[in-house]
Amino acid sequence: MSAIHTLEKFDTDGALAEAINNVGPGTRASFLKKMAVGAGAVAFGGAFAGAMPSLAGAATAKSDVAILNFALTLEYLEAAFYREAVRSGKFTGKLGQFAKVVGAHENAHVAFLKKALGAAAVKSPKFDFKGTNTNQAKFKATAQVLEDTGVAAYLGQAGNIKSKAILAAAASVLAIEARHAGWIRDINNVSGAPVAFEKSKTKAQILAAVKGTGFIVG
Repeated sequence: MSAIHTLEKFDTDGALAEAINNVGPGTRASFLKKMAVGAGAVAFGGAFAGAMPSLAGAATAKSDVAILNFALTLEYLEAAFYREAVRSGKFTGKLGQFAKVVGAHENAHVAFLKKALGAAAVKSPKFDFKGTNTNQAKFKATAQVLEDTGVAAYLGQAGNIKSKAILAAAASVLAIEARHAGWIRDINNVSGAPVAFEKSKTKAQILAAVKGTGFIVG
């Protein structure tokens, strides 16, 4: 099954929660360690550096550090996805602009999170996007699901953040991530706001969705 089809399963409530249990113990342990499980996903932008406390030597809850590291791993994935797309030179016009702008945002998120975490920051995994970011149709479909997934992941874990400063910065960036999702949906000629209320997703669902893509290879 393709990575896109795997990602699309993310929209089925509860369907992916069981998938992670089907991964071999050794692989699952390695994956979870790399993704810094202990909290959920949330994306942060470099523009909010002033609002985010430095974690170096700070009395920051371990769960918040885990959230930031999980966010960093997901930002690594998104930044690499868009970076490779731009470097391929296959996207022009509105789609090319989207890839460049959103890619720059994700790179800023990575740089900011690494600075905030300091020595506690996890290293970037290795990725293989299986051609989904060099083919126009696959890129548009995958980008839409990635952006929708990021928003739903934050909503599912916002209540786990202990620090009010971190939560405030996360909420500010969430709005931008939602704009990313609306932008790619407009490019795809689908509704940018199909429902009145956004659904959240659990940590297990997010992990299963990411693992199921096969994008993380090392």
